[in-house]
Amino acid sequence: MNHIILIGFMGSGKTSVGKQLAKVMQLPFVDMDQLIVEKTGMEITEIFERYGEAHFRRIESECLEELSKEEERRVISVGGGLPVQPRNQPYLRKMGTVVLLEASVQTLQRRLKYDSSRPMLKGKDLQKNIETLQRQRKAEYEKVSDIRVVTDDKEFCQIVDEIRKIVDCVKN
Repeated sequence: MNHIILIGFMGSGKTSVGKQLAKVMQLPFVDMDQLIVEKTGMEITEIFERYGEAHFRRIESECLEELSKEEERRVISVGGGLPVQPRNQPYLRKMGTVVLLEASVQTLQRRLKYDSSRPMLKGKDLQKNIETLQRQRKAEYEKVSDIRVVTDDKEFCQIVDEIRKIVDCVKN
């Protein structure tokens, strides 16, 4: 398999960049969060509120396992917490090229400021929470990623171009 898997902190651009990248590369795009919504019939925030984070992570892992069996090459955007779960890391490595999208705390704060759909940020000091979660996830993100791309102050087309060029080099 040679999927392109986008990982990174929420707000780093995984979904937006993933859609553009898939379009440019003429590949199907899969947003894991959207896949979970379709599979469960519930929004992510509702799953968190009703059943908790552990339940959501189980569903997320099941969806990743299912996707790992797909033969057709895809661009896949995964949730920010998925790569941190040890059970998911072998799947990510096996599935293709893992691209870590990175952004500074300031950029993430600006992008997430008015986003109420992120259960991990609800009712908390945004900057502090971003800093804490980034610190907790950084090593795990780096452990599973093949490529790192900084998204601060870049247009989507620049990020897509950068990823496409690097992925082409890795592939060859």
